[in-house]
Amino acid sequence: MNKRTEEGKALTQFILEIFQINGELLAAGNSITKPFGLTSARWQVMGAIDLVEQPLTVAQIARRMGLTRQGVQRIVNDLKQLDMVTLLDNRDHKRAPLIAITAAGKTVMAKIDQAQIAWVNQLSEGLNERTIHQALNLLKKTRTQLEQDH
Repeated sequence: MNKRTEEGKALTQFILEIFQINGELLAAGNSITKPFGLTSARWQVMGAIDLVEQPLTVAQIARRMGLTRQGVQRIVNDLKQLDMVTLLDNRDHKRAPLIAITAAGKTVMAKIDQAQIAWVNQLSEGLNERTIHQALNLLKKTRTQLEQDH
C-alpha cells in the first residue's frame, strides 16, 4: 500500500484548503456582483473576455477559465439576455461566434471592479505581500503540474 510522503500530506491539506476557499470566494463574489445583477459565474466569464480585451469563443473562455464549454455556453446565453455580451461573426469558424462585452457590460464590469478593489484591499489587511506571492507561486506550480499530467 502506498503512503503519502510528507510533501504529499502537506499538498493534500493545501488542496483541501483550496476546495474550502473556493466556496468562500464564490460566496464573496456573489455578494460583490449581486447589486449589479450578476453572479460569480457570470462575472468570471465576462472577466475572461475583459482580461484579454478582445472577443473570444465559448471554447476559448472555457479553456482559459478551466470551465466546461457547456457551462460557459449557458452563462453566455444568460449574459446575452441581460445585454452584457453580444455575439459576433467569427470568420475562422462559422458555428463558433465570438463573444464580446457590450457597453452595458463594460459599465457593470467597471462598477464591479471598484467593489472588488474595496473588498480585496480590506481582505488583504494584515497579510504580507511576500507571503502572498509565495502562495501564488505554489498555486501556479501546482496548476502547471496538473496541466502537464493531463
